Amino acid sequence: MNRHAIQHIVDSSYCFPISPKQITLRLRTAKNDVQRVWVIYESKYAIADRQQKAELTKKFRGNLYDYYSVTLDLTDTRIGYVFYIYDGREYYFFSEDGLTRTYDYALGYYNFFQYPYINEADILKRVSWAEKAVFYQIFVDRFHIGDREADKSYVNCKWGDIPNPRTFAGGDLKGITEKLDYIKGLGANTIYLTPVFKSISNHKYDISDYMQVDEQFGTNADLKELIQYAHKKEMRIVLDAVFNHCSDELMQFQDVKEKGRASEYYDWFVIHGDKPDAEAKNYEMFASCEYMPKFNTSNPEVQEYLCNIGVYYISKYNIDGWRLDVSDEVSHDFWRKFRKAVKAVREDCIIIGENWHDASNYLKGDQYDSIMNYAFTKACLDYFATGRLKAAGMADKLNDLLARNTDTVNGMLLNLLDSHDTHRFFSEVGKNREKMAAALALLFVFPGIPCIFYGTEFFMEGGYDPDCRRCMDWDGYAAGRYRDSVELIRLLTDLRKEYELSSMDTVVKSDGDVLIVERMNDDVKLTLSINMTENSDNFGYDIDIERR
Repeated sequence: MNRHAIQHIVDSSYCFPISPKQITLRLRTAKNDVQRVWVIYESKYAIADRQQKAELTKKFRGNLYDYYSVTLDLTDTRIGYVFYIYDGREYYFFSEDGLTRTYDYALGYYNFFQYPYINEADILKRVSWAEKAVFYQIFVDRFHIGDREADKSYVNCKWGDIPNPRTFAGGDLKGITEKLDYIKGLGANTIYLTPVFKSISNHKYDISDYMQVDEQFGTNADLKELIQYAHKKEMRIVLDAVFNHCSDELMQFQDVKEKGRASEYYDWFVIHGDKPDAEAKNYEMFASCEYMPKFNTSNPEVQEYLCNIGVYYISKYNIDGWRLDVSDEVSHDFWRKFRKAVKAVREDCIIIGENWHDASNYLKGDQYDSIMNYAFTKACLDYFATGRLKAAGMADKLNDLLARNTDTVNGMLLNLLDSHDTHRFFSEVGKNREKMAAALALLFVFPGIPCIFYGTEFFMEGGYDPDCRRCMDWDGYAAGRYRDSVELIRLLTDLRKEYELSSMDTVVKSDGDVLIVERMNDDVKLTLSINMTENSDNFGYDIDIERR
């Protein structure tokens, strides 16, 4: 047995409560190295005298490791436990002391694994509506012009022109309100908007006034109307929180530029000198953009200011969630306070971080509910676009990603093929419609929340930012140009809704050239089969439904 591969970590994705009386335990072993695994457990105060035993199942099969899992129903949640492993030849115990041939329960309080007590506050609860959510992301300036009476003198291109970093096309909030029925008709029920607050840019990620909707997009009343209309249609609105940085035109930063250390806001930012100097770039900023100074989110005053913004739009506008921009560069301390503030006002307000990498430290129930799952995006690029992963490698990768987080988190991860920060996926797969369709099928069948970037239903093309932010071709849609791709999205959203995939178990595996994702419960088994071997007779995807 490969002893070095065996791993269990308490209070992590290997050990997590899912209810006040239930806990899930996982054990990692080397791939194909173990035949059976059990957990021997009991109240840590009674395990010396009596023990219970439960067998784990092999839940995930990754590139190097297998992951065994079991969910225990407990009476006393103060448990001690050890694993019992059979490798086909010998039996071993696995405790905090590692692998041993024997185990002394009488002295177990020294070295058994333990979860001391399930405190309800430590249980990450799934946001109630997330299970049935289908997101639709909108880059506001390029979606639709609704208010044609408004001042559009800032518009500097024709609708549909290839954008550049300084392009303004005129999309607004009223345009989104006009298209709510269209979005709902796709099967999407949650709209995630890129920033809508006052800013000089087309993307609005450099905000100068968090309390004011940018006049290019409309008014605060327009935002409220959009949210109210969406709610009447049983749809939800998630806004973009840019709390890592702001515009250099923000009042507080302007005060620091004028007064330097004498400003009451000097410590709101991270400045290396008496005054911020844009030319010298002597202050922390987003990337290398001197016009986007970074907030000092370790400062209690900044924390209160930003928390108040987060709470305000929930209390006054009834938004349904926040997507957190550049969230991994913001202090853990702030996100813990932000979560408490937000959840105190509305428990089902979803919090989604923009973390492109492993975010398990943010997803323990004290900070985010979810992240944008760019690891899933990269796996899809490697499989559908570049071919770096074949079916077996893709199955391994997806299993490893599922093992990275708890089951609760996996159910809320925002899965996406592309966004305003990436190339358009259709362009990445060489405009191959079969590959695009198969990727969309995986997006909707895989555990988590599927997110469609506006225009994906048209199989929109585009390179990296800003080319991925092209205008919606509404004229082409009216002419029936995108009928097949739009219908595909509708079929996939209907499938997800009809079979309630979010509540099903998941198996990801491969068979030769075929990637297989199975979702099942006691009544039905749905099997997605994908073959990306282009000269194959069954190139593309197939979905099979088996009633039990």
